[in-house]
Amino acid sequence: MSGEISHKGIIKELSDQKIIVGIINESACSSCHAKGACSMADMKDKEIEINHFNGDFRVGQPVEVIGKTSQGFKALFYGYVLPFLLIMIILITLTSLQFSEAISGLISLAVLIPYYFILYLTRNRIRKSFEFEIKPLP
Repeated sequence: MSGEISHKGIIKELSDQKIIVGIINESACSSCHAKGACSMADMKDKEIEINHFNGDFRVGQPVEVIGKTSQGFKALFYGYVLPFLLIMIILITLTSLQFSEAISGLISLAVLIPYYFILYLTRNRIRKSFEFEIKPLP
């Protein structure tokens, strides 16, 4: 494992402070020879914002966006692992305190509402910790 994740994309927007690159995120099966049998739901258009860049770029230029593998693990942790742990800890705690299973389950799931709201409110601070590089493609 090289420690990097790369995607090919095309520059959609360009300013002095940032570049917005559109990438197509394909599932593993959508890039195989039988992808005609798969649905287009496997392919998603995403936008990556790059704040620090060197070089001369233009809108419509094909580029490669490179990020560190650790950033992917951090996103996975914030998006899936931490909420799962919160649900499990609260569920186990409430059931051990003799709450009914239904109430324990509902409260455990309800914890996701403030969690993702706080995640949304801190999105700009979290975004700063995700840095991507950009390279022009030939």
